[in-house]
Amino acid sequence: MPLHYREFGQGSPILFLHGLFGFSDNLQTVAKGLAEHHWVITPDHRNHGRSPHALSNTYADMVDDLRALLQHLGIPRIALIGHSMGGKVAMQMALNYPELVEQLVVVDIAPGQATDGHSALFKAMLDLDMGAVQARSEAETFLSARIPDTATLQFLLKNITRHPDGSYSWKMNLPVLHTEYQNILAPVTGMPYEGPTLFVRGSRSTYIEDADMPLIKTLFPAAQLQTIEGAGHWVHADKPAELLAVLNTFLG
Repeated sequence: MPLHYREFGQGSPILFLHGLFGFSDNLQTVAKGLAEHHWVITPDHRNHGRSPHALSNTYADMVDDLRALLQHLGIPRIALIGHSMGGKVAMQMALNYPELVEQLVVVDIAPGQATDGHSALFKAMLDLDMGAVQARSEAETFLSARIPDTATLQFLLKNITRHPDGSYSWKMNLPVLHTEYQNILAPVTGMPYEGPTLFVRGSRSTYIEDADMPLIKTLFPAAQLQTIEGAGHWVHADKPAELLAVLNTFLG
């Protein structure tokens, strides 16, 4: 599948992957910081942002999409950074195709089976009749009554797009992501990836616990773990400068 992507900078290539409900714009602050020394590519995953929609959304699908993108760009090996769902895509790619992955960075997600943290968000968004929305403020009013966390609400509202005829829709393929949600929660599997690996977590997040380290070390024997103080799950939004410093140190 030909993915939509953005490019920043020049130098050694980095693929920077967003999480569920996200798209490449969410990563721009850190991507532009990395672009001082690297060629940074930030794609939209299938069913997200401006990339094509499809009926399947497994990690195997998303890895194949990235392989096609690397082939299109003529990149034989890449440094991979992925946040949340994008971190699992990055892990699965490293496990399946270690010859393509120079370095691996996983931001705030563990490799095992994830817990359901999105069903209420899916319900709120699916309950919103986008065909009846006449102004973005109507969507915000409807969703704010169902999604109390302001940061999460504003993050999701970025997915609403206005068409030339004045109608509104979701950028993401919401029905398929809902149908495929169990595949997104699934663990990554494969033979261990022996290359340089860094796991980064926010101190206020529970997505990577100390209890996850045995599995992390089994699949990624060279893995290091670094905690960014004061950051929640969206580390790149909460502490962009601190994350950038960690990434620059690890990537060189």
